Amino acid sequence: MALRKELLKSIWYAFTALDVEKSGKVSKSQLKVLSHNLYTVLHIPHDPVALEEHFRDDDDGPVSSQGYMPYLNKYILDKAWWQVEEGAFVKEHFDELCWTLTAKKNYRVDSNGNSMLSNEDAFRLWCLFNFLSEDKYPLIMVPDEVEYLLKKVLSSMSLEVGLGELEELLAQEAQAAQTTTGGLSVWQFLELFNSGRCLRGVGRDTLSMAIHEVYQELIQDVLKQGYLWKRGHLRRNWTERWFQLQPSSLCYFGSEECKEKRGTIPLDAQCCVEVLPDREGKRCMFCVKTASRTYEMSASDTRQRQEWTAAIQTAIRLQAEGKTSLHKDLKQKRREQREQRERRRAAKEEELLRLQQLQEEKERKLQELELLQEAQRQAERLLQEEEERRRSQHRELQQALEGQLREAEQARASMQAEMELKEEEAARQRQRIQELEEMQQRLEEALHLEVKARRDEEAVRLAQTRLLEEEEEKLKQLLQLKEEQERYIERAQQEKQELQQEMALQSRSLQQAQQQLEEVRQNRQRADEDVEAAQQKLRQASTNVKHWNVQMNRLMHPIEPGDKRPTISSSFTGFQPHLLARRDSSLKRLTRWGSQGTRTPSPSSSEQQKSLNGGDEAPISASAPQEDKLDPAPEN
Repeated sequence: MALRKELLKSIWYAFTALDVEKSGKVSKSQLKVLSHNLYTVLHIPHDPVALEEHFRDDDDGPVSSQGYMPYLNKYILDKAWWQVEEGAFVKEHFDELCWTLTAKKNYRVDSNGNSMLSNEDAFRLWCLFNFLSEDKYPLIMVPDEVEYLLKKVLSSMSLEVGLGELEELLAQEAQAAQTTTGGLSVWQFLELFNSGRCLRGVGRDTLSMAIHEVYQELIQDVLKQGYLWKRGHLRRNWTERWFQLQPSSLCYFGSEECKEKRGTIPLDAQCCVEVLPDREGKRCMFCVKTASRTYEMSASDTRQRQEWTAAIQTAIRLQAEGKTSLHKDLKQKRREQREQRERRRAAKEEELLRLQQLQEEKERKLQELELLQEAQRQAERLLQEEEERRRSQHRELQQALEGQLREAEQARASMQAEMELKEEEAARQRQRIQELEEMQQRLEEALHLEVKARRDEEAVRLAQTRLLEEEEEKLKQLLQLKEEQERYIERAQQEKQELQQEMALQSRSLQQAQQQLEEVRQNRQRADEDVEAAQQKLRQASTNVKHWNVQMNRLMHPIEPGDKRPTISSSFTGFQPHLLARRDSSLKRLTRWGSQGTRTPSPSSSEQQKSLNGGDEAPISASAPQEDKLDPAPEN
């Protein structure tokens, strides 16, 4: 699932690069070219009819990303998973294809040569951006991840930058881009490096080396690399090697170019690393113990040994936890921390909103209380005014009508009773206010219980949603297994047909070989007959030569005994006795060779025939008639 998300990010850039009008749609011809390139780089057999069949009911108009996604998942990404397991797929080549398509449209390099990034460095930063960006489209990198990546690159160049300076730089970039998405796009991110505002005058080569180091660490999962001294297993001598640590293995090379790989140390949960005491002139030693062997190594200093042992222990811990990448795990943890911060911030805002509502309710209650108090004060003022008026009237009446004193006293008694009633009403109002305050407390408690109940209900709903998602994932896996079994059955039937065709071809080839063998046997029989005829001619020639030698010996020996042997000159032109003797011995050897078998004469026999003819290049069959001509009269 994680690999599919990373591939979709790269494909999204390629799709948007083909969307020239920025309408969210791409023509079918461009999608065919894009699909063909994806098939090629993923090493998947190309299916040119699938795209047409997928959009068969649609018109010839452009296709949106939502319409292209089902085809992409079914015919490309589902098949890419098997290529990854077989090791035939290299993700870097896939990223290079998508980068080439999107860089032609969106990445602009300064024509004056003032850019800090080469094309290769820009590609690596693009891959790092995709790795750290959020899984939302359009793709952006949140400020926390931008700060993390900038610190990685700057620390590789031995530079340090303060937190306030980074926040100010990111705020300037966001203000310059005039975006409210909460992050930077990849082109804003590349422009940040090309402008050099965060690099403090660092050269292009230093920046390129730092980007390459961070790319190896985050993308290629290189936890640590450097030179170490390693002790041999058989010769037990010490040699300096370039080591490269990954979560699953520790590889060592002849040099830091990593061209000549000398060996690999596999790492698993059963491996361990231990520090060794100094001995044999080597210091800062440590060893890596595996199930089959112990590897001894020596670092340059104690700090390097501590870093190497900590990095190897991290790799072993990842293997024990079943994780394949350290930085993918760290990225997930950072994302979870951001989500927790967002949840806490949302909860805090919700709490502040609730407190604000309670404050407003309290203020409303206080306003009502103030209104009641104001009404009471007005009643008291009215009462006082009434009392003053009554007293003035009473004085006037007392002065005018002393005889009406009893009536006035009765009126006063009635007024006192009314005052008691007013005081009782005020007491009842105060009791009502106290009841309202108690009701407010009970309402707050009920609201708190309701919020808690809603949270519990939301947690249960989320748990049910997760269970449904797990069941859907299991159903998808079962369907994939069924499709895989069907593909295996079809492949077995195709292999059976191919074997039958191959057996038929082999049987036809066997018949042709038997016919050729029969022809070879006939040719050999004819060659044997020719050799037999040649032997007969050789025997006849040998007989003639013997007869001719007898005649020559008679001519060369003197008739009378006791005389000195005169020098005899032959009457034949070019007569040489030593050549005759050599020719006679050569003829005897040829006769013996012919009686040994009926095989084709070798090149050595041709040389013997040449020596028989006295260096002449003509074959023996041509010299035989000449000897017949030189042969004198037959023997009496």
